[in-house]
Amino acid sequence: MRPDGSWPIDTNLETWVTTLSVNALSRRWGGRDPRLLGARDASRIREWLLEQQYRDVHPYTGAAPGGWSWTSLPGGVPDADDTPGAMLALLNLRTQDEQFSDAELQALQAAGEWLLGLQNRDGGWPTFCRGWGTLPFDRSSSDLTAHTLRAFTLWDQRIGLPDAAFRTAVDRGLKFLQQQQRADGSWLPLWFGNQYNKDDENPLYGTSRVLRALHVCGQEQTESFRRAVSWLLANQNDDGSWSAVRGIPGTIEETALAVESLAGLPETAAAVTQGREWLAAAVFSGRVLDPSPIGFYFAKLWYFETLYPIIFAVSGFRRSGQMPNDAGSGTLQK
Repeated sequence: MRPDGSWPIDTNLETWVTTLSVNALSRRWGGRDPRLLGARDASRIREWLLEQQYRDVHPYTGAAPGGWSWTSLPGGVPDADDTPGAMLALLNLRTQDEQFSDAELQALQAAGEWLLGLQNRDGGWPTFCRGWGTLPFDRSSSDLTAHTLRAFTLWDQRIGLPDAAFRTAVDRGLKFLQQQQRADGSWLPLWFGNQYNKDDENPLYGTSRVLRALHVCGQEQTESFRRAVSWLLANQNDDGSWSAVRGIPGTIEETALAVESLAGLPETAAAVTQGREWLAAAVFSGRVLDPSPIGFYFAKLWYFETLYPIIFAVSGFRRSGQMPNDAGSGTLQK
């Protein structure tokens, strides 16, 4: 119970925020950065993550073994956002020169097979179970599909996919994303929103997550990629920030997601620099400790996570190649 007598929607997202943190601290194209995450800490995190993987049929949902939930506490359910997040974290907890253990390889294999079994007929990935797309639980979503494609692609780059079924799944996922792109070039997520936008939609979150996946998957020359970039650039606020759409006050979370997804593209350099400067000023002013309620829980209940602005800001600065210099100015350094 909270001091005011209320209860939060959930009390613990430790698996989810742990994997987000690891992936935010990793190198731009994958792998542990020893300057930010030492071998001892990486080993401790790795062991803890491996312990959280479901190895038996889930007692509540009947889900097959191999997935991860958002929490280690009872009540968690394996899903297609936490599972690719954990796969990415396991891959990013090793440097480019380190070998993967048998336990890690087995965990990745089990997770990959679990996700293969979850893929819907339309090529997208739902949250909890395959289905007909009539409920949030079985409906394919662009953000979850993008997360899974990133996990499969990094797995292929770091180790190699076990068989052709995974590459077929990636191709189907990319086609799903192409079909789901809206006429204006954006995508909508399933479990994130913005309470100040029409119908609570958050195309910034969906578009930034899909664009990141398309970049990782080598789709930079596609029409879908170019249209997504154009949408993000057109929806940047005058002050350099981003929100769900242009005109809504920017947040650290959404601005960081946009900076992360646009980083490294020649045509976005000015927008990324402006976004980084806005982020740096927000960090220096202490706003990084003030999360925004952009998350949806079941039945569209809003939630905020105190680590989101910190994690997303670090990821945005890291992917764009720069971190804030000091608390005395908004300048940036390598």
